[in-house]
Amino acid sequence: MAITTCIFDAYGTLFDVNAAARVAAAEPDHRVIADVWPQIARDWRLKQLQYTWLRAVAEQHCDFWQVTQDGLDWALEAANIDAPETRERLLSLYWELAAYAEVPEMLATLQARDLKTGILSNGSPDMLDGAVKSAGLEDLLNATLSVESVGVFKPSAKVYDMVGAHFGCANDEVLFVSSNGWDAAGAAGYGFQTVWVNRAGEPQDRLYAQPHHVLQDLTGIPDLT
Repeated sequence: MAITTCIFDAYGTLFDVNAAARVAAAEPDHRVIADVWPQIARDWRLKQLQYTWLRAVAEQHCDFWQVTQDGLDWALEAANIDAPETRERLLSLYWELAAYAEVPEMLATLQARDLKTGILSNGSPDMLDGAVKSAGLEDLLNATLSVESVGVFKPSAKVYDMVGAHFGCANDEVLFVSSNGWDAAGAAGYGFQTVWVNRAGEPQDRLYAQPHHVLQDLTGIPDLT
């Protein structure tokens, strides 16, 4: 069946999760992280994701803002950084992450082809609203779906169920795009056509399903519809 609906993960897929640490590190008031910001960004993202998985397995759900703060606190401690003002700056920047450069044109191309576009994210509704508005993507997305509606993080099938429930589409009409290999694999196992955006050139996860396509960035997404 032809693709009718293109769904994107948000953080790391549409929005650059390294931007907060990179921007703060360049500011004079936050030079304390100037030499270690890549480590902080990497650890912050890793712990943020790990905490979502552990909370899902333990059935101890909280919103994504909580795990975002918890992940940052772990990353700062691991880097031996004790700087409350820098912590607050990093968190404030997370609400206005930059979109990757190719995102607006890619989404506009999809909409020009009468395809539905949306976000399906672990992010809480207010976080996603802030990111979408900051990046100027409001008119390029038909929906922004948050796991808070079902109270569990990806890759629970309850999350992927939200796409069909909202758009009224069959699973094989959905092209699901994520920068997380485990998310693309989870969505493939669920029944979506999937794309893993592997910007870092990482090895593929050994999981129960595999993404159907692997791209280096989002520019090739319209070619798959």
